[in-house]
Formats: sequence, structure tokens, C-alpha cells
Amino acid sequence: MSVRFEWYENPNSEENGEKCYHARPVLNGRVETVELAREIQRRCSLTAIDAKAVLDAISCVLGEHLHEGQRVHVNGLGYFQVALTCEGEEIQQDTKRRNTKVKLRGVNFLPDRQLRSNVGEVKFEHVGTKHSTRATTAEINEKVEAYFRSHDRLTRYDLQCLCGLQPRTAIRQLNRLMAEGKLENVGWSRQPVYVRKE
Repeated sequence: MSVRFEWYENPNSEENGEKCYHARPVLNGRVETVELAREIQRRCSLTAIDAKAVLDAISCVLGEHLHEGQRVHVNGLGYFQVALTCEGEEIQQDTKRRNTKVKLRGVNFLPDRQLRSNVGEVKFEHVGTKHSTRATTAEINEKVEAYFRSHDRLTRYDLQCLCGLQPRTAIRQLNRLMAEGKLENVGWSRQPVYVRKE
């Protein structure tokens, strides 16, 4: 099977006078731990339950070592280490640096040569997926204002249909509108419903 991908325009690519694009994979589903455990069972003497227990233990042990700021190497898999980010304004003077502005961004992973070898030679297939329309912030604000003239509630799906956005882009725009104090969520965190903030 081929790895499917789509071209996405780089953010702010038109500032240099021409559009630039990058390739992003279109995922072919997801493999859960239970399936991994079954596949490990077929390749060694562990039972599926033992394999799942080992995977859970690896996650715990990795987390403990990463918590201590250590780089972890799993032979045949790769290297894991924490990635950091800074919050707030850019820090310029040594005297103003505080560790409270440093946050955990995530975990970086560098694969071993053996893992890259196990992936093998990959075939690629370009697929056409629907992208969000290139609406400006002002255009989205205007459409939301017009929407609230005849409606009292807005959902993510409503915003998608209204502005021609994909789900992730719609969520980003809703978060922006809430941060700007224009909307508030009166629903649950997993089922948000937005109203105009007075």
C-alpha cells in the first residue's frame, strides 16, 4: 500500500511573492495498542496480554526518565527526549529569565536506522483532499456577525458550513474568537456550543 499525501500551502508563503507548499500525509487509519499486542504475540513467545503489559510499562518508564530530563534510547526503535517552549513575550535580558515561562511542548523522537530499515522502501500516492477556503480573519468575523443576526447559537459544524472550513481550522477560529472575547462556550468541553459574548 502507498503512503497517501496532499500538498498544503506554507503559512505566510505569499510574503516572498510566490506560493510554497509542503507535503503532509493523509493517514490510512490508526493502529491501537490491542492490535499491536496481537501482532507482537505472533512474532515472539509473549501472550497478547503480556505484550500489552510490556507496552504499558514502556510508556510509564519512558515518562519517568523523560520527567527527569534524560534522553531515552530504545534499541531498534529510536531516541526520545523532551521538547520545550517558552510562553509570553520574548526574553532578551539574562536578569529577566524565569523558569516559569518554560513549558513542555512535547516529546521529540529520532528513529533508529533499524526502524527506518523496517519501514522499507515507501511508495507515495498524491490524493486530492478538500482544504479550507482562504478566508481572512475579517471575512470570518463578518460572517459570524451576520450569522448571529438570525441565530443565537453557533457550533463548530455551523462555522465549517458558513465559512467553508475544515474541522481543525474551524476549531482554531473558534478559539481565536473566544480569546478575543467575541464568543463564549455555554456547552460542554467535548460538545461546545458558542454564543455571542456580551
